[in-house]
Amino acid sequence: MLQYETIPVTPFQQNCSIVWCDETMQAAIIDPGGDLDVLLSAVKQLGLKLEQIWITHAHIDHAGGTAELAERLGLPIIGPQEDDQFWIDGLAQAAASYGFPPSRAFTPTRWLHDGDTVTLGAHTLQVRHCPGHTPGHVVFYSPEIKRAFVGDVLFAGSIGRTDFPRGNHQDLIDSITQRLWPMGDDTVFIPGHGPESTFGRERVSNPYVGGT
Repeated sequence: MLQYETIPVTPFQQNCSIVWCDETMQAAIIDPGGDLDVLLSAVKQLGLKLEQIWITHAHIDHAGGTAELAERLGLPIIGPQEDDQFWIDGLAQAAASYGFPPSRAFTPTRWLHDGDTVTLGAHTLQVRHCPGHTPGHVVFYSPEIKRAFVGDVLFAGSIGRTDFPRGNHQDLIDSITQRLWPMGDDTVFIPGHGPESTFGRERVSNPYVGGT
């Protein structure tokens, strides 16, 4: 079965998730924004073989540690979608602006697009392109365990900000209603910040997208 553990990192308490195949112990890390020693200690404690880095979008709290981690362990960087290139290019400046440790740009080994898949051991996750918070934002969905790693698209009781460069409120609402809701009300999502919730709960109670 696919397993995961979520560890808040950076001053922004960003939910970095370690996902792994419990048959092969092959692992990927989703959005290593920082605190790499904490993350690598968890990987070691769990007895995992870290093989991939998956990126939902390239904001500093989600992608700040990517270049260093990839270089340190020789890992491929998977995602996001190409439209986040300008955010990747601005990581060093963003780190300085927000008081983060030095960060630098990277070149993804593989850009992701809507309908793509990523594979981890015996498990395959679906990729959905969900622009709005950033133009190149992607989401990772496992139908097998009914879990979706949604970055900053949707939160428990809230939605992602769209006031950043190239953010778009209507695109975000469309991403949620057209790309996330069809995954099913019983799907649990792991947001970029804060507690987990289900799509069903948010469809009913979220003040921004409730009733959609």
